[in-house]
Amino acid sequence: MSDLSAARRATERRNRWLLLSPALLILIFAAAGPLLIVVVYSFLTPGDYGGVKPDFSWNAWFSVVMERDFFTEELTFADAHLSIFWRSLKLSLMTTVAAFVFGFPTAYFIATRPKRSRDAWMLLIMIPFWTNLLIRTFAIMELIRAEGTVNTLLLWLGIIDAPIQMLFTEFSIMLGMVYVYLPLMVLPIYASMERFDFSLVEAGYDLYATRWKVLSKVIFPLVKPGVIAGSILVFVPCLGAYVTPRVLGGGKNLMLGNLIELQFGQGRNWPLGAALSLTLLAIVMVALLFYVRAAGQDGEKSHG
Repeated sequence: MSDLSAARRATERRNRWLLLSPALLILIFAAAGPLLIVVVYSFLTPGDYGGVKPDFSWNAWFSVVMERDFFTEELTFADAHLSIFWRSLKLSLMTTVAAFVFGFPTAYFIATRPKRSRDAWMLLIMIPFWTNLLIRTFAIMELIRAEGTVNTLLLWLGIIDAPIQMLFTEFSIMLGMVYVYLPLMVLPIYASMERFDFSLVEAGYDLYATRWKVLSKVIFPLVKPGVIAGSILVFVPCLGAYVTPRVLGGGKNLMLGNLIELQFGQGRNWPLGAALSLTLLAIVMVALLFYVRAAGQDGEKSHG
């Protein structure tokens, strides 16, 4: 009998591996393979007209944060790269905070609607997300340009005397990314709130808690996993955003995605582009590890 059970388990294990093999092959050849090529390229020498030369070099990784003066050979920090790193992190964090500020009340509003109307509200949230990213970015551009809707309305109301320069600024990039990635914040928070027992809110009010106390001590701790998941879903794509900073920044406010494209394109420095890509990947991995750790701590507290 034990032999039959062992044979059955072996057969089930083999069948599971057979079912997993297509996905594993796709991951190996479509994800791990290109990533390995990028790793190799980061340790090679740039070609004369793009591409790489098969000569081992640390220069690409060195050039991520350092540079050598052309005349004096003095080592200095690569201020241009560091400023782009800082701008990318700053705008990504600001976008995440702004998406939370707008997304949390939106998710709360939808979760407190009658069940028959929640799907309609969620559909309104998702419709812009189904539209092409470039179209949505140009829509924001039409709103905030000098002759756009916002400036025209402010001039008509007499609030301003001249158009406000909002386009091609860091503000325009952040505004565009908030608009683009807001659904990614709303959805996880709404998923947490949908399972929330709102009788706990009534109990808090019965115990004379203020609205702020109920929000901070009852609602937020229970929906915190959704907030963390939404923050990661917004922060990670913001770090590597390319289209929105390119269109709304006008090429003057580069972010990491634009810098990487520049190295593979006009810069013709593929090793540096590969090193910057891996640096971006490392930042994303740190953010994901933070999410896993925070989610694990919440799970331990909920079971404790």
